[in-house]
Amino acid sequence: MTAHMLHSRFIGRMTATVTGRMAGPVVAGLLGLGVAAGPLTASAETWDMPTPYPDTNLHTIVVKQFADDVKAATAGKIQITVHSNGSLIRHPEIKRAVQSGQAQLGEVLISSWANEDPLYGLDSVPFLATDFKSAHKLYEVSKPYLEKKLERQRLKLLYSIPWPPQGLYVKDEIQSVEGLKSQKFRAYNPATTRIAELSGAIPVKIEAAEVAQAFGTGIVTAMITSAATGVDTKAWDFVKVYYDVQAWLPRNMVFVNSEVWKGLDAGTQKAIQDAAAKAEATGWAEWEKKTADLNKTMSDNGMKVLPPSDKLKEGLSAIGKTMTAEWTKAAGADGEAIISAFNK
Repeated sequence: MTAHMLHSRFIGRMTATVTGRMAGPVVAGLLGLGVAAGPLTASAETWDMPTPYPDTNLHTIVVKQFADDVKAATAGKIQITVHSNGSLIRHPEIKRAVQSGQAQLGEVLISSWANEDPLYGLDSVPFLATDFKSAHKLYEVSKPYLEKKLERQRLKLLYSIPWPPQGLYVKDEIQSVEGLKSQKFRAYNPATTRIAELSGAIPVKIEAAEVAQAFGTGIVTAMITSAATGVDTKAWDFVKVYYDVQAWLPRNMVFVNSEVWKGLDAGTQKAIQDAAAKAEATGWAEWEKKTADLNKTMSDNGMKVLPPSDKLKEGLSAIGKTMTAEWTKAAGADGEAIISAFNK
């Protein structure tokens, strides 16, 4: 098969057979290693990047700027097409799609894969890291472990940025954890499912796009999520109370298929890593600046944005201690090393 034929399959892989879909990484390797391809040697590579969130979300804004920076830094050699809001591949399938070569790179919420490996659930252990500074420290001490895990799954970590601190949404004010008992609690990852169990609530699996309808129909009556999701979903239309409990700062990660990555020359790799470092720094800084504004937006639209009572904080903190111990045990020696380094 000629390099020209491989390149053609690469461009059309999203509608091709399995063999066609695997052409992307192969062609990336040929181009990155400088294999002769006649008139195609100078051609740009077009990478597909599925992401889960709408264009107005800061994660997507940062991703699109990253794509622009990569194009500029590589002089157009790498052009990334961002498919936002699950328009190309749904969130639960993005990681597998990048692993298999169906897409070159993608973005996911890390904790969505906590059932696969405890390491993916670290950033959602409640009340372990509750502000941007401590969350960044937790990321730094765990990053080498995360990179090794992804490498074993044919993925290369490019960058990771957080969401704002997670708060508690309820229809009516509560004074303690007991107020959550028997409430239908939105669960979007193993951590939120466990919080529901420990608080006596009933976990209900609901994705962000379904939140408004779930509250409106009574399928869900409480949830823990960020103020960003609250604003994205116009939470004031279906829930009236938000407790700024700062439970944790979950992170997204952006990764590339490792075979595609290995096929790039060193200069192109550095250009992409530099763009990724800029995206990461921007994401952390911008979310920290936006958090207060998001809380104000909810308040301005009629929501009660409240600090938790001492009794509610105590109850949630007890849940956090239980879940930290459970996570450390599940993660084994690596978990103990991460928590030890974090607590220093």
